[in-house]
Amino acid sequence: MKQSKPQKVHNNVKTLGWVAFFGGFGQDMIQPILPLFYSSVLGLSKETIGLIEGSLTTIVSIFKILSGVLSDRLKKRKTITFIGYLLSAISRFLFGFIVAPWQAFVLRLIDGVGKGTKDAPRDALVAQSAKEGRMGFSFGYQRMLDTLGSALGPLVTAGLLLLLTEGNMRYRIIFYIAGAISALTLLLITLFVTEKKDLDTKEKSKFDFSLIKGNFLFFLIIMLVFTLGNSSDSYLILRAQNVGVSVIAIPIIYALFNMFYAVLAVPAGSLSDKIGRVRVMQAGWLIYALSYLGFALAKQQWQIWLVYIFYGMYYATTEGIAKALVARLVPDNKRGTAYGFFNASLGIMTLPANLIAGYLWDRVSPSAMFYFGAACALAAFILLTFSKLEKVSEAG
Repeated sequence: MKQSKPQKVHNNVKTLGWVAFFGGFGQDMIQPILPLFYSSVLGLSKETIGLIEGSLTTIVSIFKILSGVLSDRLKKRKTITFIGYLLSAISRFLFGFIVAPWQAFVLRLIDGVGKGTKDAPRDALVAQSAKEGRMGFSFGYQRMLDTLGSALGPLVTAGLLLLLTEGNMRYRIIFYIAGAISALTLLLITLFVTEKKDLDTKEKSKFDFSLIKGNFLFFLIIMLVFTLGNSSDSYLILRAQNVGVSVIAIPIIYALFNMFYAVLAVPAGSLSDKIGRVRVMQAGWLIYALSYLGFALAKQQWQIWLVYIFYGMYYATTEGIAKALVARLVPDNKRGTAYGFFNASLGIMTLPANLIAGYLWDRVSPSAMFYFGAACALAAFILLTFSKLEKVSEAG
C-alpha cells in the first residue's frame, strides 16, 4: 500500500512564521528592560508607567478590530500586515532617541497601533494559505516560530546587558538592535508573501456585528469565560519570586517555558487536524487548570520549574488551535473581521481578569487567584464539551 507524501508547508505559512519570529524577537528584546528604562532613565512614576502600558493595551484591542474589517473590505491583507510591522519596527528603533516622557507615550502608542494592525490580517493570510486538512498544523507552525523568537529575545538582551556596561546607553543600543531585527519582517513580507485574488469581491464586509452569531458567538463566549481567569503571566513571575526563585533564574525559567511551548506547538496543531480542534483545546484547558493548581500549591523552587514547563503545554495546545477553529466558523471573506473581534475581545477581557487576580492576591492570598483561574478553565471546558463545535473542528 502506497504511503501518501506529506504535504509541504505553503510558502505564505512558512514566511509568516518567520515574520512572527523576528517580530516576537524584537518585541521581547525590549519588553524586559522597558520598566527599568522608564524608571531609571526617564524617571517615570509607577502611575505614569501604568498609564502608558494600559493605554497600549486599549489601542491594540481597538486596532485589532479595525484592521480586520479593513483587510476584508480592501482585500489588502498583505499591505495592512506590512503597515502594522512597519509601525512597530519604527517605534522600537526610535525608542533609543527619546528623552521625555511624552515621547515614550507617543512611541508606545505607535507600537500599539502596529501590534493591533498586524494580527488579524496576518492570521487571515495564514488561514487562507493553509492546505486542506492542515489548518491546525499551519497555525501551530506560526506559533512555534513566534514563540522561539520570544524565547531568544530576552536571552539576547540579557547577554547584551552583560556586555554593555556603559550605564543608560546600553538600553538605547538594545532598542536600536531590536528595531533593526523587527525591520527584517518588512523584507520578508515584501519579497515572499503573496495574496490570493480569489476572494469574493462582490460582497463587501461591513463594520457591523453580523458575524457575531451562531457557533462563532458561542465560541467567543466560551473563550471569554476562560479569559476571565487567565490573568497576566506577570503573576506567574511574582509567584515564582514569592516561592523563592531568584531574580537571575526567572528569565531562564521563562525562556525554558517558551522553548517547551515552541517545540510542542506544531505537533499539537497537527494532532488537532487529526482528532479535532475541540478535543485538543479541552486537553489544553485541563493542563491549564492543573498548572494553576500547581502554582497555587507550590512551596519549593523546583516545583515552580516543573509547573512552568507543564504550563508551556497549555499554550501549545490552545493558542494556534483556537485561531484554526475560528477559520472554520466564518466565511473566508470575513476572516479578517472575525480575527479582529476574536483577538480584541480577549485583549479587552484581560483588564477585568487582571483586576480580579490582583484583588484576590492582595485581599485573600496569592493561591486564591490561581484557584479562580483553574475554576474558569474548568467552566470553559464544560461549556466546550456541551457545545456543537466538535463537528466544525473536524472539518480540516
